[in-house]
Amino acid sequence: MTIPVEFLQSIPYFSGLSITELDSIREFIFDKKAERGQMILAEGEPADILYFVASGAVKVFKTSADGKEQILNIVRPGESFNDVPIFDGGPNPASAEAMGAVVLYSIRRSELEVILRNHPQVALNVTKVLAGQARHLGLLVEDLSFRHVIGRVAKILIEYAGDGTGPRPRLTQQEIAAMAGTVREVVGRSLKALEEEGAIRLEHHRIVVADMNALKDMVAAYS
Repeated sequence: MTIPVEFLQSIPYFSGLSITELDSIREFIFDKKAERGQMILAEGEPADILYFVASGAVKVFKTSADGKEQILNIVRPGESFNDVPIFDGGPNPASAEAMGAVVLYSIRRSELEVILRNHPQVALNVTKVLAGQARHLGLLVEDLSFRHVIGRVAKILIEYAGDGTGPRPRLTQQEIAAMAGTVREVVGRSLKALEEEGAIRLEHHRIVVADMNALKDMVAAYS
């Protein structure tokens, strides 16, 4: 599959590069497809490939010894995952699974090294990407440590809730629980509380944001 130059332009790694540079880079990129529930990476295994999401969404998560899942990030089109082990040479720090049908563009570590040598701008871009990922993880730790679960659930809904037809994935209550660091039953009670406040409506296993301002107020109230 030929990778569209327009898509490469949308990836932060390749921001600011010329069409000629992007043409040379896309020769190193190959595509991969996965269906919902398919594992793309397993935590602890050797890492050799950097992934970019072209379409769909991928959840990046860690699993405890007793099987509890904590979602670290949901990666959407234009975003990358498995960045850190590609640069430090360590194993995959987390697992990754397709949340639906996804198309991925991939670069092997050895070929990324060639790109970095030939295109110094990419190295500058990488520092910004990794800094953004570190900031995201810092905010996640802050939420899990200090924010009440109702506030966590409300914050997740602000970012992700929708009708499932757009680029944002439609989350299940189990997935919300895995993002909020709790269990499904607690998420269910939190959703009921948000519904009673008029912030959301629960309709046939769907969560509809009824009042975005009220939802934001709940995030502030339970911070």
